[in-house]
Amino acid sequence: MVGEEDRKDKNESRKIAIVLVSLVVLVGVAAMLLLPSLAEFSAAYLEPGMGLRTAAIVSFFVTVVLFLVFAVASGDGLLGELQFMLLGFFLFFVIFWLMIAWIF
Repeated sequence: MVGEEDRKDKNESRKIAIVLVSLVVLVGVAAMLLLPSLAEFSAAYLEPGMGLRTAAIVSFFVTVVLFLVFAVASGDGLLGELQFMLLGFFLFFVIFWLMIAWIF
């Protein structure tokens, strides 16, 4: 026998699933629409090669976005584990910086 709380939980889970699926579809459609622009961007800016200075800028923003995702996912990451996040930030930054400069 299904109780009232179970029905509420099921309905809430369905709503969340619908929102998540629609968000994934929306991001997919946006990515498909941006493909021509990304192709032009890569042809114009990534063709000649990327030096250490440009790679440092790109890796900084990639690292900031990645650590914001980590902080939100961990829940208390912005305050509780700040010292570990700072050390991780600098390690990720150096690794991304050198890898982007090496690959591109």
